[in-house]
Amino acid sequence: MKLSVVIVNYNVRYFLEQCLLSVEKAMNGLDVEVLVVDNNSVDGSVAMVESRFPWVRLIANKENTGFSKANNQAMRIAGGEYILLLNPDTVVEEDTFRKVIVFMDEHPDAGGLGVKMVDGKGIFLPESKRGLPTPAVSFYKIFGISRLFPKSEIFNRYHLGHLSKNEVHEIEILSGAFMLMRKKTLDQVGLLDEAFFMYGEDIDLSWRIIQGGWKNYYFPHTSIIHYKGESTKKGSLNYVFVFYNAMVIFARKHFSLKHAALFSFFIHTAIWLRALVAVLNRFVRKMILPLMDAALVLIGLFLIKNFYASAQHKIYDDSLVTYSFIVNVIIWVLSCWIGGAYDKPFKPQRVFKPVLIGSAVILIGYSLLPESMRFSRAIILLGAGIALLAFFLSRLIVNLISSGRAGFSDAGPKRIAIVGKPEEVERVVRLLSQLQQQPSFAASIAPDNSAVTGYTGTVAQLSEIVRVHNIEQVIFCARDLTSSDIISNMSSIAEQEIEFKIAPPESLYIIGSGSIETSADAFMLDVNSVSLPHNKRLKRIFDVLFSICALGLFPFLLFVVNQPIGLLKNIVFVLIGKKTWVGYSPVHKGNNGLPKLKPGVVWPSIRQDTSQNDNSRKMDVLYAKDYRFMLDLSLVYKARRFLGN
Repeated sequence: MKLSVVIVNYNVRYFLEQCLLSVEKAMNGLDVEVLVVDNNSVDGSVAMVESRFPWVRLIANKENTGFSKANNQAMRIAGGEYILLLNPDTVVEEDTFRKVIVFMDEHPDAGGLGVKMVDGKGIFLPESKRGLPTPAVSFYKIFGISRLFPKSEIFNRYHLGHLSKNEVHEIEILSGAFMLMRKKTLDQVGLLDEAFFMYGEDIDLSWRIIQGGWKNYYFPHTSIIHYKGESTKKGSLNYVFVFYNAMVIFARKHFSLKHAALFSFFIHTAIWLRALVAVLNRFVRKMILPLMDAALVLIGLFLIKNFYASAQHKIYDDSLVTYSFIVNVIIWVLSCWIGGAYDKPFKPQRVFKPVLIGSAVILIGYSLLPESMRFSRAIILLGAGIALLAFFLSRLIVNLISSGRAGFSDAGPKRIAIVGKPEEVERVVRLLSQLQQQPSFAASIAPDNSAVTGYTGTVAQLSEIVRVHNIEQVIFCARDLTSSDIISNMSSIAEQEIEFKIAPPESLYIIGSGSIETSADAFMLDVNSVSLPHNKRLKRIFDVLFSICALGLFPFLLFVVNQPIGLLKNIVFVLIGKKTWVGYSPVHKGNNGLPKLKPGVVWPSIRQDTSQNDNSRKMDVLYAKDYRFMLDLSLVYKARRFLGN
């Protein structure tokens, strides 16, 4: 056996499938085995591998053992002369395995090897080549000095910025996303240190390879796509704590006590600074638009009040008007938040409907007030129009400030180009239509120069087509292009900030963008309506409101519910977020590939024979696809006898 490919998977079924499709092509003509270790995924990954890739050696763990332990499980039984640790969120070129094996055969001093990596937007990932994170190197990285001097050998040694990304180099640290190692080397220096649950284990093993007398190489003559969650994952507090604490473990293991203490000080300082920045950044990003909306509406209301008072020769109680306006603004903003006006992409109906509903609530409340607290129904009606204008104006301002990356630019259908043969182009267009992603303009691009009739142009003209037709998104049909061609074309126009996606053959999904963490970048046939942000809010609001109502009506529900004490427990569990009133059928393990939900008190098929797995699965899928606030109310009413189960 020449090569053993080890892939550890955890709840990234669609990325894993695309990865294995590329691996299957790269194995052609080589003596390769593939081992997939699944860390107790609940998204149907195991079933997918068993059905679509029966040639894979699958290890299905019953718990999430972590990255290091799972990789070691496979490496201990791997029979290859070389062992490749490969992330499931990667795509390899057709000749990647052949090229790296030849290089390792020709360099007997090589213990490990990494390759050039690009993200899902075709942008080079600097962690393809890294230096040892000594205290000084880490200091320059953590405090942003390396960004100021990206080509400096001293200040950007973390990413070895002084070394060309297009030449072979000896490096110190390999990336765990693609880490090729000689089995003989691993027998000498050992496997991954299982003290690292996630992050840092690749640095530790890379350094032990060098300490063992071997060399690590950066090999740029083949490339892979790595859909890493840079924007979302690295902005999270969990990532900050887990990653930097892994660095502390590494320092204590490999540095002197003095250096380890200094390193630990820098790391913990960085943890709290990054945590503070992450919290502030998240707060500002979440609140800037609602605060802007509130300010604009409030200003508009006072302008309308002054104009109306002058025109009608009336005098209003300023304190009464001020309090009334503040309450009105809160109702409008809250209504828009519930209605999804602050979700991306921006859609006009997410403002119109909530503002109208909020205005209705304000008018109803106004009519119930005593005469002494009323001042002008006309100002409220005019205020509704001001609120609509303010909400659109604020989004226009944010859109301009963000250079078109927010607001109206995301609103309508996109202008896309599909690279592939006619049958695949047609299939992708149908799929987009089913996914409710109908493009405003679709250019079909020939994957080669053999036939151009009926096409906008050829793939060689991709850059010009993107520029001339203002293309926002390019979809590559993986059946008609090699992974090498896809990666090459992505990299060639990466600076144009285009979204790239890949449509695997015979699959009902399209995957793309630079992040594995952004669900909006993965289009699946299951619309996953229940996972949309505004539906998540509506579902949580329903859970809380129904729990409060059930608590108030408990004396009457005693005669309706089979197990009253169980109902009380369920009310508490739903209120604290441990359960939801309506979930998926418990006959399935986990969520069975559907959007994640908390355990349900009741489920769509609860009144039917729970042994009918296929039927309950279909009803769960329909619930996930077509979620509505009233659907939960209807299901809870129909299953009212079981609310205490």
